[in-house]
Amino acid sequence: MKIVIADKSHSIYADIICDTIAEAAQVRGTGIAKRKPEYVITKMENGNAVIALEGDQFAGFCYIESWSHGKFVANSGLIVHPYFRNQGLAKKIKKVIFEHSRAKFPESKVFSITTGLAVMKMNSDLGYKPVTFSELTNDQSFWKGCQTCKNFDVLTRTEQKMCLCTGMLYDPTKKQEPKIQEHNYDKKVWTRLKNIKQSILLKKDKK
Repeated sequence: MKIVIADKSHSIYADIICDTIAEAAQVRGTGIAKRKPEYVITKMENGNAVIALEGDQFAGFCYIESWSHGKFVANSGLIVHPYFRNQGLAKKIKKVIFEHSRAKFPESKVFSITTGLAVMKMNSDLGYKPVTFSELTNDQSFWKGCQTCKNFDVLTRTEQKMCLCTGMLYDPTKKQEPKIQEHNYDKKVWTRLKNIKQSILLKKDKK
């Protein structure tokens, strides 16, 4: 298995990447914004993506987005092909794209919005901290990218202040705390956070 910075030669995988993202969104029933092959290819051509390959077979992918004139960057579209899941590949891809982001955009804050507990755990291990949406980019181009997500109506109803996603941020200007020990960082913490958020939103819907 190799994980490399994607380039134009990897454009042949754009269709399967987008199909895998779309299928994952349908299976999970959670908010994952869809992407078109042309968009993925642009990321590859600009050196803003990493791809995992087993020989010539697509295994995983993630890309970088830049917002607010480079003040913020996001690692988006993290996906692993079903054949290669449950092997720790997502964590490896996440680490490579994060390090690539830090090298290419050293002054930028790296942020993430996700409903996935596993992604929250990976973010935390890299030094991300949970934040409110107000601490993320206010670039409307980013938030428009959420339009294909099934939870977009929640985001609009709350005026981009809250959604089922959790916002997380890595700020290079702040000293990062040591990695939390595995046994103290329980999946239940993120499950509780997600349940609380869903409860609040459901109460608002009933009013």
